[in-house]
Amino acid sequence: MAHAYPARTGRHPGWPARLGALRVSVGVVELRPVRLRDGAAWSEIRIRDERNLAPWEPSAPGTWVQRHSIVEWPGRWAALRAAARRGAALPFAITVDRRLVGQVLIGNVVREPLLSAYVGYWCDSRVNGAGVTTAAVALVLDHCFVQVGLHRIEATVRPENGASLRVLEKLGFRREGLFSRYLDVDGAWRDHLCFALTIEELPVGGLAAQLVARGRAERVEGPHGA
Repeated sequence: MAHAYPARTGRHPGWPARLGALRVSVGVVELRPVRLRDGAAWSEIRIRDERNLAPWEPSAPGTWVQRHSIVEWPGRWAALRAAARRGAALPFAITVDRRLVGQVLIGNVVREPLLSAYVGYWCDSRVNGAGVTTAAVALVLDHCFVQVGLHRIEATVRPENGASLRVLEKLGFRREGLFSRYLDVDGAWRDHLCFALTIEELPVGGLAAQLVARGRAERVEGPHGA
C-alpha cells in the first residue's frame, strides 16, 4: 500500500514549524512551538481562567493554582519539547498579534501504518467567540495532513462542552461515538464524545482556505510574527 506512506523524511516531519497567519476580529492568529519564556503568560491565563478551563481538563494532584503557577511551566515545557523531539507530539502556542493566548497540541502521534494523532486545545477566555481557536485548529490540521503526513486526527470532548463542540463542527469533524466514563476530568470519570477527520475529508485547498471562503477569517500574506 504505497499510498499509505507519504514521501516524508526525518523522524518527525513537519516539526518544528510556524503556521499562519489568519486575521480574525481580534487580531492575527499564528502558531509556533511553545517556548520556555511563555511561562509567565501561560500561568496568568490559566489561573485567571480556572472557571472556564477546569471543567474540561484531566484531574491531577494539587490545587489548580499550584498546578499552574509559573514554577510549573519549565517542567511542562521540557516534557512537551521532549515529546516533540521524539516525534510523539506537536505542541503549538496560539498567538494573537504575537501575544500568547492558548495552545494546540497534536498528541499521541503514531506513524505507519496508522498515521494518526489526537488534537487538543484551549484558549484565553478574553478572545473566546472571536474565531481564534477555530482558526488555530484549522491551521494545525492543514499542516498535519500535508507536511506531517498524517491520515487521521481524533478529538474527544465532553458532551457539555458546547464551545469545543462548535469548533469541531465548523471544521467538519465526524461524530463517531460515545466513550462512557472515558477520562477522569474535574474530579470524576466523565463521558466523552469521539470525533474524527481523515485526509479524504479535507476540503479542496484545506480548512484554513475554507474559513477564508466562508468569511470567518482573512489570509495575511508575508511574515507577521517574530
